[in-house]
Amino acid sequence: MAEPGGGRPVTVSDVQQLVRRKDEIEAQIKACYELLEGQKGVGMHEPLVDSEGFPRSDIDLYQVRTARHNIICLQNDHKALMKQVEEALHKLHAREKEKHARDEAEALAEAMSQNQSLPQAFARVNAVTPGSPASVSGLQVDDEIVEFGSVNVNNFQNLQNIATVVQHSEGRPLSVTVIRGGRRVHVGLTPKRWAGKGLLG
Repeated sequence: MAEPGGGRPVTVSDVQQLVRRKDEIEAQIKACYELLEGQKGVGMHEPLVDSEGFPRSDIDLYQVRTARHNIICLQNDHKALMKQVEEALHKLHAREKEKHARDEAEALAEAMSQNQSLPQAFARVNAVTPGSPASVSGLQVDDEIVEFGSVNVNNFQNLQNIATVVQHSEGRPLSVTVIRGGRRVHVGLTPKRWAGKGLLG
């Protein structure tokens, strides 16, 4: 039997086809054994001659011989087919593994190219108090701040710059851009008085 697809990659349906063929062969082998069973239970090895060396008259010799021959041929086919099923499954798994590795490499390359196009951060969030305006806005620990209102990497000198922007923006939403997990995220932050210290937390 020719290899499924002859040169093209093995598919799941190729494997299913081989398995169907295997099931058919197994059914044929079973039918041949049943036929032998029907002939006074002669199996594959019982003698076909009587004690005096004459062909047995109580069984259909032609049918028995044919069934035995068919069983041997079918078992050989079955063996070869099982080998093909195994090889096809190996190829299928190898291709899945290859595809997975390729997908991962592409995702990594995409992340790398995104990283290269991400703006530079000038500060990192090291704490966010629960219930504070910063927490409510969705700011998270380890967010890298790229823009905080009018402050960005080009005009940032020290944290006093941010404090000034916060004081002038009490009660007004500020546009804050951060890098989180390799992606640019926009956060709307409104500095305001709350139970804790400062206007942000």
